[in-house]
Amino acid sequence: MTHTTHVQRTAIVTGAARGIGAAVARRPAGDGLAVGVIDLDEADCADTVEAITRAGGAAPAVAADVADEAAVTTAVARIAAAFGPPTVLVDNAGIGPRADLVDMTTQQWDTVPGINLSGPFFAARAVCPHMVTAGWGRIITMSSISAVGDTGRVDYAGAKAGLIGFTKSLALQLGPHGVTANAIAPGFVVSDMTRASARRLGLSFEEYRRRAQQSIPVGRVGLPDDIAHTASFLVSPGAGFVSGQVVYVAGGPVD
Repeated sequence: MTHTTHVQRTAIVTGAARGIGAAVARRPAGDGLAVGVIDLDEADCADTVEAITRAGGAAPAVAADVADEAAVTTAVARIAAAFGPPTVLVDNAGIGPRADLVDMTTQQWDTVPGINLSGPFFAARAVCPHMVTAGWGRIITMSSISAVGDTGRVDYAGAKAGLIGFTKSLALQLGPHGVTANAIAPGFVVSDMTRASARRLGLSFEEYRRRAQQSIPVGRVGLPDDIAHTASFLVSPGAGFVSGQVVYVAGGPVD
């Protein structure tokens, strides 16, 4: 198969309505890609779509629950039909509620991996034929520093660790077709998830953020754009020799 970097590129970003997903979606648009914006509610994607179109990009919004196999397959097909075959996928959608092991319901155990692990599987399976046909592709999954262990979130940590194995396996399987697969593992990033964590602990977000940054070597917490910059590099044609890697964007080393 002939590999080429001169292909019409369409990107898909899941969980792109706000936070990290919105920042990540804006970067491919700035790099000249059409960006399919997927989230639970199409209306929630309006700000992301407006930011992209205001900058001269194209950004169809599609509502889909990433844990729903049929919904993901349909969303990918809609984006491909409107803007061409997607050759970039950023699996960002995720949730991370906290619960001690003995308090965790079976429903939560099923739901969290369903979104964080099954969702990327459904999306990658739907997108990879387009990448293989093009002989070029980029897959980025959003893991977490929680993959090395997270008290109070065994479901989330397990799913994010599983995502690393999934990503490395994609890199092995799809590499011969010109497709790379890498995982980004954010540390503390300002987001709805970290704000929710502060509320659960009874702290103001400012105090929660202050405590977090005391343990971060660079002396600050992460911002969504920190993740977006990393994703932009991994998506770029120049990153073709980077595959099967976990990039910790955490302000310091992660054990």
